Amino acid sequence: MKALLFTGPSGSGKTTIAQILLQRYDALTFSISATTRPPRPGEKHGQDYYFLTEAEFDEELASDGFLEWERLFSGYRYGTLKREISRIKSLGKIPVFVKDVKGALTLKRAFGEGLVTVFLVPPSIEALRERLVNRGLNTPEDLAERLARAEAELELLPLFDYALYNDDVNKAVARLDPLIQNKLL
Repeated sequence: MKALLFTGPSGSGKTTIAQILLQRYDALTFSISATTRPPRPGEKHGQDYYFLTEAEFDEELASDGFLEWERLFSGYRYGTLKREISRIKSLGKIPVFVKDVKGALTLKRAFGEGLVTVFLVPPSIEALRERLVNRGLNTPEDLAERLARAEAELELLPLFDYALYNDDVNKAVARLDPLIQNKLL
């Protein structure tokens, strides 16, 4: 099964670029992750995430329901449910994953050769800081942790298939079109 994965530091533009490509290519569909964090305003269960309680997440773990999972910032858990991959496969679509770097490496090992991995590279750590601050979602401590983690994650770039410099969203998406058309469609 072919699949596309976006990874990179928090604030690198993974979700934004994935959303644009999902609108552009009917063959692609978003792989909805499960999480134990509460929904943010406007987020919907089964659309943005599968919002699970800690007990529900534990039940999925006990029944081998995850392809991969990780504990991320603030202690919340995130993962890819095996049944989500089955759902996408039944639709005849190509899954698009948006993962942090650690989760991406785990998914890469679990998924196999059909997975095309793209690491989004921000213009600079300062540009990354500005993007995260503009989101308005992070405490100063969380921001510092995400930036420190970003520097370590950038060193892992060679482990992924493609590096995509994201200085401008439209330019970055345009640079992805040939990759999608040649490797996935």
